Amino acid sequence: MEIREIRENKTAFMDLLLIGDEDEAMINRYLEQSTLFVLYDSENPVSLCAVIKIDSKTIEIKNLATYPQYQNKGYASALLDFVYDKYKNKALILGTGENEKTLRFYRKRGFVEFDIIKNFFTENYSNPIFENGRQLVDLIYLKKL
Repeated sequence: MEIREIRENKTAFMDLLLIGDEDEAMINRYLEQSTLFVLYDSENPVSLCAVIKIDSKTIEIKNLATYPQYQNKGYASALLDFVYDKYKNKALILGTGENEKTLRFYRKRGFVEFDIIKNFFTENYSNPIFENGRQLVDLIYLKKL
């Protein structure tokens, strides 16, 4: 397992980015200014994490995604640990939908909820987004200090 920082041709990972964020236009809003970390297993990219520096004290995770066939094997957790260690003097924040499975994943890794943006998904995405049979409406922000 190896984690590499991708500095060029970030759109080559669009298929994986779309697993974490279903709207390519939204991804394009943050991708170029993001630092992109890709986790490889046997030279195959399996998971990624895109982060943006918000200010001198805060880093935001914009996208964390793993190919379905590699999920539940610890890859996303390894990436989160890597990012947390890399930015250990910063607060990590992220926004996600009100999907209990996803929220549980982040809570287990020390993230706590601190804000909600009502109707974010319905007002900012051109098509409805469903996870586990439920339409996402509100964006929930979590942080790890």
